Amino acid sequence: MRPKTLRFRMMMLFTTVVGVLLAGSYLAFWVLLAHEIPTQLNRQLLETARPLIADIVTEPNAQDIKRLDIPGEFFELIDSTGQVLQQSKNLATPIDLRGINPAVSRPTFDMAAIGNDQSVRVALVPFQQGSRMRVLVVGISTLGTNGVMNSFGRVALLLLPLSLLLTAGISAFYVGRSLAPVTALTKHAALMAQRVTSPQGFGTPLPVSSPYDELGRLAETFNQLLQGVDSAVRQLRQFVTDASHELRTPIAILHGETELLLSKPRTAEEYKKTLHLLDDEFKKLTRILEGLFTLSMADAGQLHLLSEPLYINEVLEETCALVDSRARNKNISIVRKLNQEIAYSGDEAFLHQLFLIFLDNAIKYSPEQTAVLVSLTQQDDLIHASFQDQGIGIASEHQASIFERFYRAAPSAAGETHSGGLGLAIAQAIARAQGGFIECESTVGVGSTFTVILPMVKTNGTHLGNQHEQKLMLG
Repeated sequence: MRPKTLRFRMMMLFTTVVGVLLAGSYLAFWVLLAHEIPTQLNRQLLETARPLIADIVTEPNAQDIKRLDIPGEFFELIDSTGQVLQQSKNLATPIDLRGINPAVSRPTFDMAAIGNDQSVRVALVPFQQGSRMRVLVVGISTLGTNGVMNSFGRVALLLLPLSLLLTAGISAFYVGRSLAPVTALTKHAALMAQRVTSPQGFGTPLPVSSPYDELGRLAETFNQLLQGVDSAVRQLRQFVTDASHELRTPIAILHGETELLLSKPRTAEEYKKTLHLLDDEFKKLTRILEGLFTLSMADAGQLHLLSEPLYINEVLEETCALVDSRARNKNISIVRKLNQEIAYSGDEAFLHQLFLIFLDNAIKYSPEQTAVLVSLTQQDDLIHASFQDQGIGIASEHQASIFERFYRAAPSAAGETHSGGLGLAIAQAIARAQGGFIECESTVGVGSTFTVILPMVKTNGTHLGNQHEQKLMLG
């Protein structure tokens, strides 16, 4: 919805509501006035009639009514048939009761006319004069009250449109002023939306005019949302770039070897050698794709691990047995300190994968004729599984980033490149899913020690991982 349309609709809604309220107020006041004026006139007529009736009853032969000449007030004394017995001086003709039955048994009020159809409010008050029933007719002019009602009607008809115009102007001003921050936020958000595909990201955040009102809190919420989206987009962009780079190498090798194999007839031994090479590259591709799938499940919060009873020392012993042959190929000995039997509840397959990542890295980055120490201890309610190698080590400036996907540290003095690839990122995801975290202690040229710390009782969520995002103790 465009801001102008919203402003117009809000202004019309506010004006309509105020107009209805004003019209209702005028109508209610007019009805109240129309009811109250006759009531007050009736009361005044009764109060005027009482002393006159008392005088007539006391002095039946007196002609008091004929002597009355009060401006705006008219008097008649009639019998039950309507015959006029006396009338005040200011009456040239009898009061036209307009069909009112004079034979009344209690005070009656109605409208009548005198002279040239001048409207009067009359009260017919019956009383007993000796043995005869008499009726005193008291009238009062309604010119003043009619004038009040007419004036009120004219004023109301004049004030209502003026009030609506004034209300529309005020509402337009305040609605426009109230929507100004919304308009600014909309323009800024539209500009940020245009920048979403740019390498710079969203750019500057939405302006927060006041952090304590609704718009300010809305802007802060959007800034937090956009910051998360921007971070996710940057990570996705970097992830796609790195993943494509990782996949490009084995695919290029597969393509080159296949072309070479098909370029001319080969011996059986050459076919076998090439097929072994293709098999290795396919395994690399499979590991990369499985790693990407594991990480994507972890990112989406869908990495659901089983909770099954096991002995973690046995899982660690089995993992060490898997890499024994690779270690022997480099004359690397795997020293185990797994004497303590520790019961645990977790996912055995993912624990195998977790421990295998650190053992593979230890063998890969350790020189020949060295040792890898694997130890398992229990401290309080935490399980510590440590993997200590005598490899090239990791420089302190790179330790904070080694758990990032496809992160590559700068070449060491030995000319080698320490590549985290997907392994450490997957290890961190699995550890967090188990409710644990990972510590790293490394010194260049001396070696590295990675310690997986898991809670004895599996917790809901990853509160331990949140408390220890990455404990990196520099050697």
